[in-house]
Amino acid sequence: MEGLKRQRKIKIVAIGSSSTAGADNIIPYPPRLELALRNRFYGRMVDVLNRGVGGQEAADELSRFESDVIQEAPSLVIWQVGTNAVFRNQDYNPDEVAAAIAAGLDRLAVLTMDVVLMDLQYTKAITGPDKLGLSEAMVARIAAAAERAGVNLFRRFALMRRWNEDGTPLQELDDGGGLHTSDWATNCVTQALDGAIAGAQQV
Repeated sequence: MEGLKRQRKIKIVAIGSSSTAGADNIIPYPPRLELALRNRFYGRMVDVLNRGVGGQEAADELSRFESDVIQEAPSLVIWQVGTNAVFRNQDYNPDEVAAAIAAGLDRLAVLTMDVVLMDLQYTKAITGPDKLGLSEAMVARIAAAAERAGVNLFRRFALMRRWNEDGTPLQELDDGGGLHTSDWATNCVTQALDGAIAGAQQV
């Protein structure tokens, strides 16, 4: 992540849906990440702008790129996508969601900023018998889009799934409503993202 290596003043834009905006009185990852990065990169000015809007999906977020991302001229963009395409699958065509993700990455590719694409959370509402296959397919589409565009991929779905497989009950991963991540899981996701960003500085 070249911008973060070179600049003393670092602006990061986090764009996405309720996973980014925050829900159910749980502090979302952007302000947590800002604090973690300020502690990690002491003496550097780090601001993480939260541009999440609950209920949105890739095409809606793409329509906000000019005002919410590009005009901010950030060093890094974290784009969280895919959850609503599964949770409200009756409202979304997965091919259209994938096309919007690809179009958004193409738009960012010509700009001098690093990009992290973040996939779905692993919670009850999107891993039930009627959703798991859709979730896995969307995760695969997001991974393919990141690979084609040559951008960083934060595999939140796989990370949380591993926690569950290692013994953390599924109900501890969400906030009680089944969809959004719990305070514990949000904090752990933030720590993993912070570590991934720090690791990229050492490459």
